[in-house]
Amino acid sequence: MSGLTVRLYEEYLADVYNNRKTDQGLFIKLVEEIGEVAEQISIRDGRKDGNTEEVQAELAKELADVIHYTIAIAAVNGIDLEKVILEKDLSAAIKYNHTTNLVEFLQKTAKYD
Repeated sequence: MSGLTVRLYEEYLADVYNNRKTDQGLFIKLVEEIGEVAEQISIRDGRKDGNTEEVQAELAKELADVIHYTIAIAAVNGIDLEKVILEKDLSAAIKYNHTTNLVEFLQKTAKYD
């Protein structure tokens, strides 16, 4: 899929969840989905019984759900998550002395598109 950005997904989810009076339900769903990610990783690593042939596909779906509910919580709270991600990455790059940061990475990759 092309054209999907965090900002567009936020706008979409703000519309989907526009009548929510609270984000507590979204948070509970996020926690449930994180548990399902943990379950798939446990199956993959042999700590739990399950269908190991389906783990990669199921893990991908559960991670998509985690992203969905994370962005939905940001959307209903009016948080520009894309902006916060860039700011947070920059402060982490400085703190941990990374050789590059996300903004620089995006600028470099834009040259090759």
